[in-house]
Amino acid sequence: MATWDDVRRIALALPETTERGSHDDLPAWRVRDKMFVWERPLRRGDIEALGDAAPDGPILGVRVPDLGAKEALIADDPAVYFTTPHLDGYPVVLVRLDRIDVDELTELITEAWYARAPKRRATAHRAEHA
Repeated sequence: MATWDDVRRIALALPETTERGSHDDLPAWRVRDKMFVWERPLRRGDIEALGDAAPDGPILGVRVPDLGAKEALIADDPAVYFTTPHLDGYPVVLVRLDRIDVDELTELITEAWYARAPKRRATAHRAEHA
């Protein structure tokens, strides 16, 4: 299963990506200063809202293109993907890092990068890797 080293390696391989702490000074990866993946431990309110379903392993926050993509990921594999009431209405999905394989993580991080990268840069990258 995936690790933080995998997240770092995959994210930093994408053009113009930098690693800089989030507002909680946790690891976060950005393209042109727009966060696309970050460490996102559960907060007290999240744990209270999730109850017994609250995971205890490492959690990655991931930007997705839209709410439909978020809902599809959660519906497709709720053992890996989830959300909290705090993230309702935001195109962000939470990922149980210890339950996702590296290939799926690579695809997820790349799509997150596409969602946040400048359109021309994202289009050029897609063309280079088609």
